[in-house]
Amino acid sequence: MATQRTVAFQTLGCKLNFSETSSIRRQFEGHGYLTVPYSDPADIYVLNTCSVTDFADRKCRKAVRSALKQNSNARVVVIGCYAQLKPKEIADIEGVDLVLGATEKFNILNYIDELSATSESGMIKAGELQTLSHFESSFSIGDRTRSFLKVQDGCDYKCSFCTIPLARGKSRSDTIDNIVQNAIQIGNTGVKEIVLTGVNIGDFGLTENNGERERSNGTFLELIKALDQVENISRFRISSIEPNLCTDEIIEFVAHSKSFVPHFHMPLQSGSDAMLKAMQRRYKSKLYIERVAKIKSLMPHCCIGVDVIVGFPGETEEEFLKTYHFLNELDISYLHVFTYSERANTLAANKAEIVPMEVRRERNKMLTILSEKKKRKFYEEHLGSVRNVLFEKSKKENLMTGFTDNYIKVESALELEKINFEFPFSLDIIKESGLVESL
Repeated sequence: MATQRTVAFQTLGCKLNFSETSSIRRQFEGHGYLTVPYSDPADIYVLNTCSVTDFADRKCRKAVRSALKQNSNARVVVIGCYAQLKPKEIADIEGVDLVLGATEKFNILNYIDELSATSESGMIKAGELQTLSHFESSFSIGDRTRSFLKVQDGCDYKCSFCTIPLARGKSRSDTIDNIVQNAIQIGNTGVKEIVLTGVNIGDFGLTENNGERERSNGTFLELIKALDQVENISRFRISSIEPNLCTDEIIEFVAHSKSFVPHFHMPLQSGSDAMLKAMQRRYKSKLYIERVAKIKSLMPHCCIGVDVIVGFPGETEEEFLKTYHFLNELDISYLHVFTYSERANTLAANKAEIVPMEVRRERNKMLTILSEKKKRKFYEEHLGSVRNVLFEKSKKENLMTGFTDNYIKVESALELEKINFEFPFSLDIIKESGLVESL
């Protein structure tokens, strides 16, 4: 009797990558493979990469070495954004057998068969993104209380620091009908919360027809209205939306929605209009202020997360302090702080006004501390309130964790009957770790 072949997966980067890894894993399992942890010996290791920062590149190399330590004879396949951007560089990493770009990764099983018939290593299959107009549905199931559902891919924006359009191609979307059916399918597995993911989900609806860009798949507002009618999902969460696309109509709908939770994550990148212009962002700081004010006027309890970049070329101390004070005065809940790193083939990489790395790190530290202060203030505002929490098991023994609808993380004594269910929860204590727990 033949031994069942095994496959292991590791995902670097964003929620979108997690949704795609899960879909690819189901392809393998549908063909008889057994999925094992990445830390275990496997016949095939699939590494889904990110390439937002140089740190992500280094993590890719580390993951390849980790796989080969478990099984030196394993086949190692690298897919994802880094694979599309630097296929030759990855193929040259010792032990990498196959590199699949954005147009090929969902045909991975065909390439695995091809790879099995040859002893060749470092095989590259990374086509031109100009040919990429098809949308590939993806969602994650089976490994957590919530699911990441991909609704959009690619980006038509040309932010001067970003490689994503180079790695994922033009903006394109699934149909509303198909997304709704995927949501129902996810709900049938017992998942209670879906996080909508994509590269630029506010730009939902764009497709390409005979070379012409058109919005034939509806709008993001139409999509969330349709999803709000899905009965077997209790929560929908919007992963991230550009401020210029987070319209008053979207905010107003979420405020009165049955299932969409009061949580927005809007990239800012800089509080300086000069920096926003240099980054080729599509808004000014005034618009961001208006969006936050609109959200808080309708949902004072809403959680608002912010992406911000420090150390962009030309960011003087004065420009950085504009960002710091801008964020300090905003009624927001937390920050995701990114230290700028030079990326090949981006406009920013050619700029001469380089900020020293030690200065970038110091600015990152300042905003990280500010983020902790903002989060603590947001938590303190909810002390004594009762909000619904969707619980899941904690990695800590005899504990469970969960998030309120407005993204406050809580911890409580384990009660198995509450796992993967929403329950009213009293927010009573802020621990040093930042978690809120019940007395």
